Amino acid sequence: MKFKPIYLYSVVVLIAIIILIIVAIQENSNSTDITINNEQNIPDDDVHKQLKNQMNSSPGKENVNEEYKKRLAELEQAVKKNPNDTTALKNYADYLSASHKMDEAISYYNKILDINPKRTDVYFSLALIYYNQQDFVKCEEVNKKVLAFDPKNQMALFNIGAVAATQGNKEKAKEIWNKVISINPESETAKLAEEYLGKL
Repeated sequence: MKFKPIYLYSVVVLIAIIILIIVAIQENSNSTDITINNEQNIPDDDVHKQLKNQMNSSPGKENVNEEYKKRLAELEQAVKKNPNDTTALKNYADYLSASHKMDEAISYYNKILDINPKRTDVYFSLALIYYNQQDFVKCEEVNKKVLAFDPKNQMALFNIGAVAATQGNKEKAKEIWNKVISINPESETAKLAEEYLGKL
């Protein structure tokens, strides 16, 4: 079985959103107000008035916070408009997850699975949340649900191996990661499994 790019894209998008929010939060908490007054050298004509207005409306804590709220409201409206649109549900759930609103995100991910119970990307999003919350039982459960309809899914197997390794069960992790490699040694997931086997 080949690795489907949608899984990778979903993970990459989720990580990018998380990084953007973390960076925005850190910049907001570490920012200091610095006032630069360059208006004294700018001519007072029609061309330069626009530049002055742009200088006075630079992005700050309020602007970023407003953008976040606006985007969250847009995504929520899309879900309310069509509650069975799995794309809208996924976008909203991903945004909630990136915003550290895990319980709400889990709820929306589960709504997607009620509509389409074979969405591996959603199971992997749930697995990531549970893993980060150190709820390894639920993390393993959602990965096993993927294996129930796709027994050779390398990512689900890899994740179960990661849970085993995190819990200190190195033998189980080795066994599972070797299985990942045997399914398709050329895949990115197999290469990742090889890398982690070397670290055990």
